Amino acid sequence: MTASLKVVAAILCRDGKVLVAKRPEHKHQGGKWEFPGGKVEPYEENLAALKRECLEEIGIHIQKANLFHSVSFNYPDQSVAIDFYLIDEFSGTASGLEEQEVKWVDLSSLNDLTFPAANQPVVDMLLAKQPI
Repeated sequence: MTASLKVVAAILCRDGKVLVAKRPEHKHQGGKWEFPGGKVEPYEENLAALKRECLEEIGIHIQKANLFHSVSFNYPDQSVAIDFYLIDEFSGTASGLEEQEVKWVDLSSLNDLTFPAANQPVVDMLLAKQPI
């Protein structure tokens, strides 16, 4: 039986660019790019988890977020349900606080990066909605 995870992810856009983070090699889907975020703990609401994860991982404070899209995906070794939030307001300067690579990329170049399969529908939606 595969493990099932509930995950939240932040889509941070600024000046036609979007923030992405590289997953550590030792983690599931390691070496691929993703939108920052992480697991929702059993006691947490999604928005609280999103705020906690973004503060812990990239050092930003989220003030305003709206659900953008939800994805359920089955990998061979685990299932994930990811809620992607478009971040309308945040403060702080994003950096990789867990030693992960973090960078702002042109929205139009998202397809040049390798994302986990569960992220691809959101990448496609963002590319179709340019500019953000």
